[in-house]
Amino acid sequence: MTEPDTSNPPDGELTPEMVVRAYCAGAFPMADGRDGSIRWYSPDPRAVIPLEEDGFNVPRSLGKRVRSGCYRVTMDRAFQEVIQACAQPRPADPDTWINPQIVEVYNELHHAGLAHSVEAWDGDDLVGGLYGVSLGGAFFGESMFHRATDASKVCLVALVEHLRAKGFGLLDVQFVNPHLEQFGVTEIPNAAYLGRLHEALESGAMW
Repeated sequence: MTEPDTSNPPDGELTPEMVVRAYCAGAFPMADGRDGSIRWYSPDPRAVIPLEEDGFNVPRSLGKRVRSGCYRVTMDRAFQEVIQACAQPRPADPDTWINPQIVEVYNELHHAGLAHSVEAWDGDDLVGGLYGVSLGGAFFGESMFHRATDASKVCLVALVEHLRAKGFGLLDVQFVNPHLEQFGVTEIPNAAYLGRLHEALESGAMW
């Protein structure tokens, strides 16, 4: 993982205001484990998912699943449940960077209308979801989880469709991982990212 950018770290206890300022400056928080301290990251290069029609790739099998309507997709119906699910240990990673302090602050951001979730349901069961922060025309994706096949991927497709419809210009996913590579994720130099971030923040787009 990229080392944290400590050139200008925000000071003091983690607060919603601090997180917003950090996003606007190109940084974001992660915890060193469930009981660890908060560190601030500003990766170079930065991973983004293109929002253009020819940039975002939906694998054929996933497209069929989306069109089948096998999951009911909602937004902002279960933010607390989504972030708690994202914070749970996974077989390949028994620890988590989403500690209780981050959960508390992002719940506050959600109540302030800045953090959002996308949920996938099978009947009344929450089977997948993702969450992130929306500022201007930028969406900062934080984490996703699934309990059923492709459920989190269906949520990502729904998120991209929503951001396009609302005129967003930036979908930041921080780091490249194998789960995201299939969607056409790209890496751009941090300087280019900051330019795109400024444009997105100044746009009139709203969630």
